[in-house]
Amino acid sequence: MPNRVVQPIHFEDFDGHQFERLVFAYLWRTGTWQSLDWYGQAGGDSGRDIWGVREQDGNPHTQKVCYQCANLKSLSYKKVQDDVEKVLGCPNGKPDIFIIVAGGVVSAALKDKAKKLCEQKQIDKCEVWSGKEFEERLRANGESLLKRFIEGKLFPESPAELCKFSESILASSDKETLAVMASLFDRPAFYTPFQGESSVPDFKKAITDTIEALNTGICRLRDGTEIRRIPSRHTLQSTETKRALARIERMLVELRAQYDEYLRTGDIRPCGCDSIDCPVFMCSPRAVQEMDRMRMALLNAFHDLDASFEVRVGWGL
Repeated sequence: MPNRVVQPIHFEDFDGHQFERLVFAYLWRTGTWQSLDWYGQAGGDSGRDIWGVREQDGNPHTQKVCYQCANLKSLSYKKVQDDVEKVLGCPNGKPDIFIIVAGGVVSAALKDKAKKLCEQKQIDKCEVWSGKEFEERLRANGESLLKRFIEGKLFPESPAELCKFSESILASSDKETLAVMASLFDRPAFYTPFQGESSVPDFKKAITDTIEALNTGICRLRDGTEIRRIPSRHTLQSTETKRALARIERMLVELRAQYDEYLRTGDIRPCGCDSIDCPVFMCSPRAVQEMDRMRMALLNAFHDLDASFEVRVGWGL
C-alpha cells in the first residue's frame, strides 16, 4: 500500500470565532467539568475566552482553568503579557491554570517566557499549545470533531448547544473512544499516593463514578449531578478491546472491594475525632502498599490500550 500523507490543518483559514468554537467543543469532549463557559462568543472576554471549573478529588476546593485562544500565524510575547494582565483583572479571579491555545507557530523560548511570567503572577501552571500541538491533540482525542470542522459542518453558537453537539458526534474509531475515556483515569483518585489521600470517602466515590462512566457513558460530579456523556465500553468495535475494558472494569470493582475490606479490618479507619464529616483517615502500611499496587496495575492496563495515556502514581508526575 502506498503511504498516505496527512495534510496539516490551516487554522489561519478560520476566523477567531470559529477557532474558539472548535477549542470549546474539544475541551468539553475530552474533560470532566463542573462548568465550562465560553466568554469569547459574547465579546468583552477580559482575556478569558473559555473558563472552566473542575472538581479535585479529595479537595474541597475546585480548580479554575482559563483558556485563551490566539488564532495567529505567530504568537508574540506582548500578546501573552496582555492576556495574562487581562485575566488577572477579570471577575472570575486568578486562575489556577492558564492555557493559551494558538493556531500558529510558538517558539520554545516563548513558552518558557510565558511560564516564567505566570510563575511571577503566582499562577500555579501555564501551558502554551502551538497550532501543530493542538492539531495533534485533536487527531488523537477528537478526530470526529476535527472532521466535522474541516468539512464545514456549522458548529452551534451557544455553549450549551456546543456541549450537546460535541456529545452527539460519535467517535470515529476505538482509538478516539479510548482517548475520551482516558480523562476518567486522569484524576487524583488514581495517581495520588494513598498515604497522601486527603479524603478517603471521596476516593471510593471516584471509583464508583468511573465504573458507571465506563459502563453507561454517564459522567457525574461528586454530588451525583450528571455533567456529560461519553462513549461507553459497549460502543467499542474491537472484541479484543471490549474484553480488555471489561477486565479494567473488574479491576475497578476489585479495588473498591479491597477498600471496603480494609475498612472492615481497620487497616483504613477514621482518625478518631468527633466530627462525622472529618475527611482524615488512618491507613496501615499494608493498605497503602496494596492500594497503590492495585491502582498502578489498573493504570498500566489502560496504558496497554492507549499508549498516549500517561501512567503516574506519585506526586509531581
